[in-house]
This record gives sequence, structure tokens and C-alpha cells, in this order.
Amino acid sequence: MIQGIILSIAISLFSALSVKGQTNTLPVIHINTENKKAITSKTVYITGTYFIFDSKNSTMNIGSEESPLALEIRGRGHSSWKGDKKPYKIKLAEKAPLLGMKKNKHWALLKFNEATIVGLQLGKIMGMDWTPSTQPVEVILNDDYIGLYFLTETNRIGKNRLDIYEQPDRNEDESTIPYGWLVEVDNYIESNQIFIQETSKWKARFTYHSPDTLSSAQKQWLINEFTAINTAIYDEDKTNSTWEQLVDVDAMARYFIIQEVLDNSDGFHGSFYLHKDMADDARWVAGPLWDLVCSQREKTDYTFRMKTSYAFTPHWIGELIKDEDFCYAVRNAWEEFYPHEIESWMEYIDEHLLPLDEAFEKEKTRWSYSNNATLEERKEKLKSSLLANVEWFNNNLPSVIPVAVNGLDMAHKKVVKVEYINLAGVRNSKPFKGLNVKETTYNDNSISTTKVIIKD
Repeated sequence: MIQGIILSIAISLFSALSVKGQTNTLPVIHINTENKKAITSKTVYITGTYFIFDSKNSTMNIGSEESPLALEIRGRGHSSWKGDKKPYKIKLAEKAPLLGMKKNKHWALLKFNEATIVGLQLGKIMGMDWTPSTQPVEVILNDDYIGLYFLTETNRIGKNRLDIYEQPDRNEDESTIPYGWLVEVDNYIESNQIFIQETSKWKARFTYHSPDTLSSAQKQWLINEFTAINTAIYDEDKTNSTWEQLVDVDAMARYFIIQEVLDNSDGFHGSFYLHKDMADDARWVAGPLWDLVCSQREKTDYTFRMKTSYAFTPHWIGELIKDEDFCYAVRNAWEEFYPHEIESWMEYIDEHLLPLDEAFEKEKTRWSYSNNATLEERKEKLKSSLLANVEWFNNNLPSVIPVAVNGLDMAHKKVVKVEYINLAGVRNSKPFKGLNVKETTYNDNSISTTKVIIKD
């Protein structure tokens, strides 16, 4: 008798949570704004409540319909905000480990895009410093089923996110200003932004995400820092490579590979994040990844050279691939990835997209998709494009030296050590001011030397 009552209550609860359109094949996040107020701003949060119900795994449930938890919510995105279906930024009143992801207040609800889950996993495979995690959900907003989303960790400095030193707001201390930054090369004008004249044809915009508010000293340092990086990258003497003392070459190489494999045209002009920790030899590191796209077209060149339906500026990458050290770093990172990581990546795509098929059919109906392809068909098309991109890139690895010199396979040599030697014969991993000899040792014990001049 008691078991029957419990079962009846459970069925009633499940039924109540199912009448709004969701399939319940995925966790469902229910959000209600105060007085059912519409979310119209990308800058102003409005208050509300939420709870998460997972019919397949009750340990993931947070809050309940009777006892929801507090949050604030606003819109987010640029071009993605213009569509009928909107993406959102969420700030919880209390930190929570949503759907098995690490505890935090700050989250994003991103519109469904296969490249999100595929690209973020590639970032983890490629060993980026930190890559956001994401989980698929169905969303009920103010009693309206709004479809399939990815609940995603946001790019922030913090213990459970990008775990580096964080630069304080309005800092005036010149000894600490060079450390603890998170910035984004951006193609939209924002208020929290500096810019530099990258070339005579275009400017580069840098949106600072941490700290939030700059002192005049911080702002001037940031302008000077990226001006110096830009000058070093555009140095006509590509044997100089002084940009490597400011930017982590290996992380930049891995970031480049990810954009090429995805064929992501936005990779070097928007949502291009860079961060810098606190250490004596701290350099700017590419990442974390964000806003990933897979063009799914025939790849015939490096992505930044291929035409798109919109104009964009491929910041820096056109110069970096002229640099021998960058090309070696790309090849070294590629050899860690190709071919042995490909099969497991494809399996991950199958395992993480196939369970979304029922929710995706609801998504298509809710938002009147013009393309009626099933998720299985879309998944196979995506995998085919990615595999083609992988093979194209493997056959077109960047190199600024001949593939063979005196019978040696120079293009596949690995850099194992780089040292700088000053006029007194002292060696160091970083260059000295003035004249240096840069000595590069390869895995076959061969050595190359170039002259490097570091100006005061």
C-alpha cells in the first residue's frame, strides 16, 4: 500500500515535470525570473530561481519545484543574441557543483552547437591549461520549453576554473601589475577594452576580463605589453623570436592546431583568450577556449586564409607561421595528437552526441529548424569534416625550412632544448639584454644557432 502511494507520487511528480515539452532524456533546468520578467539585457541581471531535475540520476538534482534556489540571469553573446533562441549568463546566489562540474557561481547556457562539445573535448585532449566543461540540458524558462542547451563553465580566474593568480582591480603596484590577467582578442567594441595599432590596416582590440576595473597604471601597462608583443611578432627577422619571451610558443601552437582541425574562422579574431599567471618567467598563454565553430567545408588552406561570408582579421597567426620555432612547436604538439588520439576523440563524439537525439528532435520543432537532418546524420557529417581537416593538416604541417636538407628530414626534427649565450659565454633559458646567440638543440643531437638582439 505504502509502496503504491510512493510510486503514485513519483509518477505524478514526473508527469508534472514533463508537461512543459521536455523529453526528460537529459537533465532539465527550470528557471523562473521574478514576476516572469522577460530577459532583454546582456548587461543587467534580473533575479529569479532555478532547480535541476534529472530523471535518470537523482544525485544530480539541485533544489526542487517547491524549494528552488536563487540566481540572477541576463543575456550574453553578440551574433548569437540576435536569433530567436537566446543564450544566457547565470550567476547563482550560492556556489554549486552543477551536473557534476566543479562548484562555482558563474555559468552560461549556450545554444546547441555540436562544435561546442566536440571542440572543448579537443582542448582537453590537446592539454590546454584549462578548458571549460559542459553538460547538455533541456531548459524551461518561465514555464516555456526553450530547447536543448549546453550548461557550460565560463572563462574566469578562480580555484575551480582557470586557477592562476588574479590581478586586483585598480592596482597601482608596478611590481605586481604584470601578473594575473585574463584578456580576449575581440572583434566587438566593449567598454572594458584597450586597443593597439596592429598594422597600418587594422587595430587589435583586447577586452580585459580580469581585473574588472583598471587603474591608469594598469591600462598603460596593458597597452605597452601588447604593443611590445605585436612589435616582436611582426619583426621581419624571424630568427629573432623575441616574442617567445612574452608568449608561450607551445600553448599558441596547440591553440593553432585546435582552430585548424575545427576549421574555426573565429579562432584568431574573436573569443581568442590569453592569460598570464604570476611567476618570474610568466608568459601569455593562449586559452581558455570559447565560442567554437566547425565550418564543415572542404579545407584547401589554413583557416585564416580561407574566405568566409564575413570580413575578419586573422590577428598574428599569419606572422607566427613564418617563425621556425612556432612551426617546430606545432609539429611537436601534432605528433602527440596524431594519429593515436583520433579514434578516442571520434568515440567521444558518438558517446556524447547520440544521447541527445530525442531532445534534439524537440529542439528542431521548438525553433522550426529549416534543416530536418537527424542528429545522427549531423554527427556523421561533422565527424567526416573533422577527419578530413585532420588529414589535410597532417599533410600540410607548417614549415619555413625545406623538408629535406642534405638527406635529413628537417621538417620532423624536434626541439629538445633552447639556450641563450651572451658575450661573456654565460648560458640561460631566457635571453640576456643585448647580443645573444640562440642555440637550439634537436632530438638528433644536431644544433642550430642564430643571433638574437634584445633591446633595452
